[in-house]
Amino acid sequence: MSASGPSASPSDVTVLLQRLGEGDTGVANELARLVYEELHRIADRAMRYERSDHTLQPTLLVNEAFVRLIGQRDANWQNRGQFYAVAARAIRRILVDHARARRRLKRDFGLRVTLDQSIADRSDGTLDVLAIDEALGRLQAAAPRQAQVVELRYFGGLEIDAIATALDVSPATVKRDWVFARAFLLRELQGHGG
Repeated sequence: MSASGPSASPSDVTVLLQRLGEGDTGVANELARLVYEELHRIADRAMRYERSDHTLQPTLLVNEAFVRLIGQRDANWQNRGQFYAVAARAIRRILVDHARARRRLKRDFGLRVTLDQSIADRSDGTLDVLAIDEALGRLQAAAPRQAQVVELRYFGGLEIDAIATALDVSPATVKRDWVFARAFLLRELQGHGG
């Protein structure tokens, strides 16, 4: 998986992020052009397992995430890996906020998603996105880096090597973290079946 659009070099994205962090809002359009394709892939990946009647579309998700990202006044953007990590977290938050709003409006007990095959095999293959968020919160409290790995892999769609770069750890560490996190989430999500 690339970390930026085909015409963007990593240094181009990093320079624009640094300029944005310094308050140069004039670079937002150029940054959007360079990162849009990758943000769209992240959003597509995050929404891949959403219900077919989901009302939030990937393009709207990308737009909302980008607005949130460039609107961060105190952001200290260091590189594109960090940017995509924060983007994955923003996309997760948007999906969770959307699920909460939908639950309040329709009382449909939340949106349903699958986390991965090992967890999906435990029941009918669906989970409540709010239950996933709550379980991730518990994982974050117990093992913050492993929770970041889940966000980057599941919501961000990043591969092992890209996660290792974003978190500044080895690919072997990411693999161990992923195995631990999946086992933790499987245990936490028992009883949250469809």
